Amino acid sequence: MKILAVDSTAVAGSAALVEDGKVLGEFYCNTRLTHSQTLMPMVEQLLRCTQVPLEQVDLFAVTAGPGSFTGVRIGVSCVKGMAMALDKPCAGVSTLEAMAQPLDFLEGTVCALMDARCGQVYNALFQTGGGVVVRLTEDRALSAAQVAEELAAREGPLFLTGDGAALCAGQEAFQRLNPVLLPEPLRFQRASGAARAALAAWQRGEAVPAASLMPVYLRLPQAERELKKRLQNK
Repeated sequence: MKILAVDSTAVAGSAALVEDGKVLGEFYCNTRLTHSQTLMPMVEQLLRCTQVPLEQVDLFAVTAGPGSFTGVRIGVSCVKGMAMALDKPCAGVSTLEAMAQPLDFLEGTVCALMDARCGQVYNALFQTGGGVVVRLTEDRALSAAQVAEELAAREGPLFLTGDGAALCAGQEAFQRLNPVLLPEPLRFQRASGAARAALAAWQRGEAVPAASLMPVYLRLPQAERELKKRLQNK
């Protein structure tokens, strides 16, 4: 099975083509250019370099959230467009799970963290080891202190990943846990991790038609939150 996966949930963006677990190619871009400028050109170059026509893709995958509201929408829209044109299935996967999937060689607890701003992080916990990734919590938006408090009850090695990992690792509550801050090549989400999560979703029968693919937001967009607050204060 050939899976074309994209990620545009944070500053970095990527596109990967994976066949039966083998990464045929992956493009990664961590610049201040917008994903509307970089994502589809990466897909185009990826297919050209691997010499795989778009029509040969069996499953389209995207990190559908959590993440930047604009970035999530761009990624989902790109995948919906490609899959709808070819009448191919899609898999929208958790950004946090996509981070954890490539870390199955580690033995311990993986804490995936994304900077959600407003004093919160998007977070999920996973148990890894022996080539297996087991989800311990749902995706949620919490304060860093709440995450640290929950982790204090767990034993064994603790690994921090995600663009919010460095932010949390510097806080006293996390330092007491002696976490391992993973190096940047392993820390930021990549499309190849999304492809691995998408294959698992496909095997569980969770792939959907393009028309049913939707973003997953853990919070209301800032504009909606501000509007709701103003209405409550009237």
